[in-house]
Amino acid sequence: MHSASNRVQGVFGFFTTVAAFVAGFAALSVLLHPATDVSSSIGLTNVQVVRGRPHYYSSKREEYARIEFDLDADLSPLFNWNTKQLFVYVLASYPASSAASENPHNSEAIIWDMIIPAPESPYSFSNLKERFFPSTTKSVGKNSKKTNNKKTQPKKTEQQQSGILHLRNQKSKYQITDISGKIAERENVTLTVGWNVQPWVGALLWSEGTGAWPRTEGQVGRSKSFKFPAIKTKSSTGTTSQATYV
Repeated sequence: MHSASNRVQGVFGFFTTVAAFVAGFAALSVLLHPATDVSSSIGLTNVQVVRGRPHYYSSKREEYARIEFDLDADLSPLFNWNTKQLFVYVLASYPASSAASENPHNSEAIIWDMIIPAPESPYSFSNLKERFFPSTTKSVGKNSKKTNNKKTQPKKTEQQQSGILHLRNQKSKYQITDISGKIAERENVTLTVGWNVQPWVGALLWSEGTGAWPRTEGQVGRSKSFKFPAIKTKSSTGTTSQATYV
């Protein structure tokens, strides 16, 4: 007869084999239902170039760009039974140097990003626990005030969790800098919307135009090319430099 340890090892080996088979089937089943009707669009609303320290840990003053944009996207088709979360970002592409003939390659920098978790399944552990064992305790005092403050905040998670974004005059999270310390008056700058589907199991899925594989189908938003303005200066009238489209 087999010992208890041998039986435990046999059961564990059988469990891992079944789990690996189910995980592989879940990863391959997504390829049979590719995401379609994915759309996105982006437009520049404002851009300024200033000189200073772009980050609190910067040791020197340099030129950096501040960008605001409008973003509309319907990424709901990217969510399925194997989607854990969706990483959405805005990529800025601009010439690596002011003399394009010397260096024809472009520099790319992510200026904004967001992580959208997949909607929680009705059969998840937390939902099943709340359904069969509902919590009856109510917070009092400071805890109740905190919950009330959370409820009064603007409701923006419903559309975000479903993958629908409508952003207006959104400020960039990250500043654009250059290794030379100068970025003003660069031409042919564009903004592009990209995403990365992170599944529970399987390969990462990328948006088109990234060069990575596998990719998802969908309309990748891209703005009109524009030019970084001159350095923002304070004049007697208080006017500032604005972007010019090319």
